[in-house]
Amino acid sequence: MFRPKLPAMPQPTGFSIPPIVEPTAVIQQQPTTAPAPAPVATAPASVRPTVQLTPGAVVALVGGGTAVVLVVGAVLVSMLLAVATTGASVAICALVIRSLIASESKRR
Repeated sequence: MFRPKLPAMPQPTGFSIPPIVEPTAVIQQQPTTAPAPAPVATAPASVRPTVQLTPGAVVALVGGGTAVVLVVGAVLVSMLLAVATTGASVAICALVIRSLIASESKRR
């Protein structure tokens, strides 16, 4: 169950000699007449309606964008405050432990 299953090699491994390829001559023929260019098909007109921004839609977009910026900013500031609080509490713990160790060494 825990032993790996190795795939069977279809061909033997080892060194093989590559086949010898002899170069051949390439003969290019000149065309007698130039072919006519293919007609270019024009794309059909799009049937989708175009986006039209009304003043109300612009106000809604600006309001939505502002709300997103404010929410993301509040989240980032709260994360920064959490990191700062954690750092301050670790610093206070370090001071208390250092004070305890110093007072213990003075008693001896």
